[in-house]
Amino acid sequence: MSSRTVVIGVDSSTQSTKAAVIDAVTGEQLAVGRAPHVVTGEGGARESDPEIWWRALGDAVAAGLKESGLPARSVTGIAVAGQQHGLVVLDRTGRPLRPALLWNDTRSAPQAADLTAGLGGPGAWTARTGSVPVASITASKWQWLRENDPDAAKAAVGVRLPHDFLTERLAGVAATDPGDASGTGWYATATGAYDPVLLDLLGLDPALLPEVAPTGAARIGSLTGAAAEALGLPPGIAVAAGTGDNMSAAVGLGLGGAGLLDHPVLSLGTSGVVFAASRTRSTDPALSGFAAADGTYLPLACTLNCTLAVDKVASLLGLHREDTAPGGEAVLLPYLDGERTPDLPTASGLLTGLRHDTTPQQLLGAAYEGAAVTVLRALDTLLRACGLDPDAPEVASRPLRLIGGGAQGRSWVETVRRLSGRPLVIPAGGELVALGAAALAASAAGGGDPVALATSWGAGATGSQLDAQERDMETWQRVTSVLDRASEPLLGG
Repeated sequence: MSSRTVVIGVDSSTQSTKAAVIDAVTGEQLAVGRAPHVVTGEGGARESDPEIWWRALGDAVAAGLKESGLPARSVTGIAVAGQQHGLVVLDRTGRPLRPALLWNDTRSAPQAADLTAGLGGPGAWTARTGSVPVASITASKWQWLRENDPDAAKAAVGVRLPHDFLTERLAGVAATDPGDASGTGWYATATGAYDPVLLDLLGLDPALLPEVAPTGAARIGSLTGAAAEALGLPPGIAVAAGTGDNMSAAVGLGLGGAGLLDHPVLSLGTSGVVFAASRTRSTDPALSGFAAADGTYLPLACTLNCTLAVDKVASLLGLHREDTAPGGEAVLLPYLDGERTPDLPTASGLLTGLRHDTTPQQLLGAAYEGAAVTVLRALDTLLRACGLDPDAPEVASRPLRLIGGGAQGRSWVETVRRLSGRPLVIPAGGELVALGAAALAASAAGGGDPVALATSWGAGATGSQLDAQERDMETWQRVTSVLDRASEPLLGG
């Protein structure tokens, strides 16, 4: 065991940190250490202290190494994949000036609308960044900070994303990558650089921002002595630029220029996410036209309400999450945190179609259906952005890869299968975000393309495959009819 060479891939998500200890040659997952985060805020506010992420990173690495039984000297590289969009502002010592605004903090919805109009509308934004401002993106949060906490904005000498913050703690270098940077709203996928027009619009000095590495696998430095002591790792090991969580999951699945292109993925987590690696740069305002970690593109759509919202409905009904039945006439849009796709940031949940014979199990099933239809509608938009007709037989028969915690749940899998009418693949590899980060770390330490490396590891290999079944068009049409009529006033906005 001690002769193994390993890397550590870190998934720093909204709720927790996971540190996967991965064999750098075979890709075998040897251990995963975990540590929780703390999220605070009521209403639309969602914040976390970045120092908690750093402590959680240390705890997760220590737990992973202990579980693996390997000495720290076996580790040759580390990379962080982090939750996208969060805004971290730093003082001169590199310490956070205030809690970070998280991706699911919706208070900046008015600023997003003002920014969209300020540049000339959605088309002007997608032409530059590939994405239109919504409450989630970092630019909207920066504008909110300038208006609501101007002292912190003025005092900031560093502006970072969550993964940037942790990477800088590791290597002592302010660096990011094109993938995560493309979710800020001030990085232009059209040019591959920070956009001076957008920085001017935001009143953001480019000197506050990290340098953009060529890819997430680029070695941006070495683990500092202080970081090595804090994490119990050898000083001097490779630190990769890292990337955002969705970009890292794509690497872990072997999606990108050296792997599969235009193959859709549905991630069922706190948020519902659909994405695909593509050589086509998206300019569809309905999507986030992100860059991928390997130099390709990652068009993506994200809904705010997925597994967490459905679990809340289960809790309210006093049911286990798997105690469900098809919704029947009931339609439930579980927009408990507002919604990003469609862009209804101040929305609340909507329930309609109740009858005397509606059961609690049907209500829970309707919550699954509402969440699933919302994200599957975004899938059709995604496929069109990749230049594909979602209804063409050769496209409709292309398997939909399911990842995230929901992919391990029977009700989620069967609801997606029933409403999509697509064959499903549930990859064998677990912790795909951390696994993708490990591939970035291994590439930084030893060279090579991270997507090709992850493909050789077999991370995205099929664990189980479910054939397509006849699509439940009756439920689809019932839910989409309600969704199409939905508006902010109707949903409580």
